[in-house]
Amino acid sequence: MLGLLLAASLSGCAVGPDFAAPDAPLGAGYAVGKPANITQSAAIAGGGAQRLVPGRDIPGEWWRLFRSKQISALVAEAVRNHPNIAAAEAALRQARETTEADVGSFFPSATLTQSVSRQQMTTAQFGGFGQSSSSSSSSSGSQSSSSSGPTAYIYTLHNSNAAVSFTPDVFGKTARTVESDIAAAEYQRFQLEATYLALTANVVTAAIADSSYASQIKVTRVLIADYQKQLDILQKRFELGAVSAADVVSEKALVAQAQATLPPLEKARAQTRNQLMAYLGRFPNDDKGEAIDIEHLHLPRDLPLSLPSNLVRQRPDLLSAEAQLHQASANVGVATANMLPQLTLTGNGGSQATNFSQLFLPQTSVYNLATQVSGQAFDAGRLFHQREAKLAALEQSEAQYRATVISAFQNVADALQAIKHDAETLRAQVAAEKAAAESLDISEAQYAAGSTTYTTVLNAEQTLLSARLNRVQAQAARFSDTAALMQALGGGWWNRLDETPASLPKPTDLISTLPIAAAIRAEAEERSRAR
Repeated sequence: MLGLLLAASLSGCAVGPDFAAPDAPLGAGYAVGKPANITQSAAIAGGGAQRLVPGRDIPGEWWRLFRSKQISALVAEAVRNHPNIAAAEAALRQARETTEADVGSFFPSATLTQSVSRQQMTTAQFGGFGQSSSSSSSSSGSQSSSSSGPTAYIYTLHNSNAAVSFTPDVFGKTARTVESDIAAAEYQRFQLEATYLALTANVVTAAIADSSYASQIKVTRVLIADYQKQLDILQKRFELGAVSAADVVSEKALVAQAQATLPPLEKARAQTRNQLMAYLGRFPNDDKGEAIDIEHLHLPRDLPLSLPSNLVRQRPDLLSAEAQLHQASANVGVATANMLPQLTLTGNGGSQATNFSQLFLPQTSVYNLATQVSGQAFDAGRLFHQREAKLAALEQSEAQYRATVISAFQNVADALQAIKHDAETLRAQVAAEKAAAESLDISEAQYAAGSTTYTTVLNAEQTLLSARLNRVQAQAARFSDTAALMQALGGGWWNRLDETPASLPKPTDLISTLPIAAAIRAEAEERSRAR
């Protein structure tokens, strides 16, 4: 009978809405019109043209596109050591174990009891007194009495009992609870993916920023050295009376200005290094000086560009928001089932005897079977308003999901615009640096010939310093834009395994045998095939 009821409860109806994954937004895109598929190029490291390839899949370890062993080593260390990854994995294990715990509600619960008790009773509680002073005893108990008091009975009772209780899931409360748990586990799974993606992208961009600051510091120091050399020449010429004191003072001011730009750059690099160490799971004093050279990085020529219809199935934040929407939908079903009657079946069976050898005889057996149907007769609208609250939470999750979709498309659009315009910026900055260098050469030649003032030379030197710093920043932006696009498109997590073996679901889990779990997993597999 219990087996039949169990089968009926597993296949019974579940009240509340049946969740369906939201479709990709119709007509959504990354830009007005058709974006250009190829960027401009510049004749410098990191200045190559990049081509967008719509529909191409994203590699799981996308940072290897830069062909830098140092970047790959930094990412591997961060994934291995950062506590956020461990915390996300633990949260995922917790959610899956919670699901397994609630799955147990589908099945009967049984309690086995074996007890032995020694008791003494008297006839006083029945208002009786003994009539003789004789006493007798046996292996199972003894009796004593006196003419002046009640009769006392002492005996040993052996009790063996099995209690079974089962609540059939008539209206699907347990099914919706487990469905909510599965959605919560899916949320934690994609939170792990989002944590992984954010960490790897942050490591790459921090390493690129560190390299950029290092290059800017190097450029500044070289120019300061050049300015100092020029100052020394002017100083000697001033001593010979060939130039005025004003020219020397102007050059000193230029050297001081260039030196003043150095501490902010060193400060920015030091803070970037501290941030990089934090991403690696290190303390600031554990910095071993690992760094990349932006001149040796490879700028990927072909960039994958996911179709807009696929973006909602790739980004971990979108899939997390979808899981929260699913959980909110299931919670409405739980709240609805709470308003309906509950059926409970209980059974107790065992045996009682005053001697252990008689415990399993047919005449010592006892049992009790009971059926209970209970429902809320009056609660002043508590259950109704709880359901209304869950419906409001579902509407909130729907709105939050739509907002997350809009932000996702904005992220991709921003990355595409950055890739396009930063390529143009680098091309312009390379041209500006070349022109500034030529202008300085001409100004120095004219000043040597006496056809211009030294102010012209100073202005040319300042222009060259600014142009070189801007060019270095534009170089770094090209690499950072590539990392930002990979992150905005989802990072290719479906092409790698981010979970540790302890986080993976076990093939022996009870949940794998449930029809509702099978349906949800079939849906997930279908989405994976679609990706």
